[in-house]
Amino acid sequence: MVTLFTKSDNKLECLLCPHHCRLNTGATGICGARKNTGEKIELLTYGVVSGYALDPVEKKPLYHFYPGTNILSLGSYGCNMRCDFCQNYSISQKSVAGFTTKTEPDKIIRDAQSSLNNIGIAFTYNEPVIWFEFISDVARKARKKGLKTVMVSNGFVNSDPLNEIISFTDAFNIDLKAFSNDFYKKLTGAELEPVKESLKQIAKSGRHLEVTTLIIPGHNDSGEEMALQAEWMAGELGRDVPFHLSRYFPMFKREDPATPPGTIEKLADIASRNLNYVYIGNMVSDTGQNTLCPKCGKVVTRRSRYNIKVQNLDKEGRCTGCGTQVYRHFTSFSSSIKN
Repeated sequence: MVTLFTKSDNKLECLLCPHHCRLNTGATGICGARKNTGEKIELLTYGVVSGYALDPVEKKPLYHFYPGTNILSLGSYGCNMRCDFCQNYSISQKSVAGFTTKTEPDKIIRDAQSSLNNIGIAFTYNEPVIWFEFISDVARKARKKGLKTVMVSNGFVNSDPLNEIISFTDAFNIDLKAFSNDFYKKLTGAELEPVKESLKQIAKSGRHLEVTTLIIPGHNDSGEEMALQAEWMAGELGRDVPFHLSRYFPMFKREDPATPPGTIEKLADIASRNLNYVYIGNMVSDTGQNTLCPKCGKVVTRRSRYNIKVQNLDKEGRCTGCGTQVYRHFTSFSSSIKN
C-alpha cells in the first residue's frame, strides 16, 4: 500500500492530500478524520458511516456510467476543504467525536449484492479521499464480487494515493469548483492546480470520469472563465467527458441568492462549444438533462428527474443512427431499461 505519512522533525506529516498537515502527537488534520496517535496517523472514521442509501447512479451525478441503474452510496464525516457554500456541511464539517457505531466492509458488500438493480458501491456525501483505508478495504472486496466502485470527490489528493485509488475505482465524478485559484483559496481553503492534476491523472488512466461545477453568482459564473475551463477540459480530459453544471442555492455560510436559471443555460451553451456532453442540474425543469448523439443529434437518453428512458442505442451503447459510441459502460446493465 502507498505510504500515507512520514516523520518530519518531531511531527508526523500526512501525505494523503496537498495540505501536507504536520501534526504533533494527539493533533488532528484539517480534514478532522486523521490523527497523529504518536506512532502513526490513524483514520478516526474507519467504518463510521453518516449516510447509506440506494441511489440512482445519475444522482452522483454519473450520466454515462450504466445509465438507469442504482448504486449503493455511503459516506462518513469530515473533508479536506472548507467550502463556505458546502451542500453537505452537516457531515463534511462535523467532528467524528461521539460516533462509535461502525459498519463492516462485509455488510456493505452483502447489502450491495442484494440491492435492486444495483451495479456496485459509491463513496460520496462527504470527501472519500480522507476515508482512504476504509474505501480501499471495501472497494477491493467489492470488485472481487463483480461490483463496480465509484468515487465522488473534490479531487484534492496527492498523486501516489490517487494512483492507488484509481487501481480500485471504476468511475469518478470530480468537483471542479471553479477555474480560478483565487476562488479556491478564498472559498474552499485549497488550491486549483492539484485538482487539475488529479483530473489529468484520472483521464490518462482510462477510468470513467465525469466533472461537476456548482455555479455561484458573482464568484464562478463569468462566461470568460467558463470558456477557459471548457477549453482546458476538452484539451486535457477529452471532448467526450460529461460535464455537469449545477445550480447553487444558499447553504452553510453563504447567503448569495440562488443562481438564475438563465445563467446556467448561458454557461452550458458556452461549455458546449468545446464539450460534447454538457448537462444542467439542480433545476426545476428538465432542461439540459437529455443525452444527444454528438454526431447526428439523435436523442439517446431522455431524463426527467431520475426517470430514465434509453433509446436509439444498440446493445453496445452506440447510436443506431450513425454508429457513434455514446456510452462505453452500458452493455447488460442499461439495455433492460430501453423502451
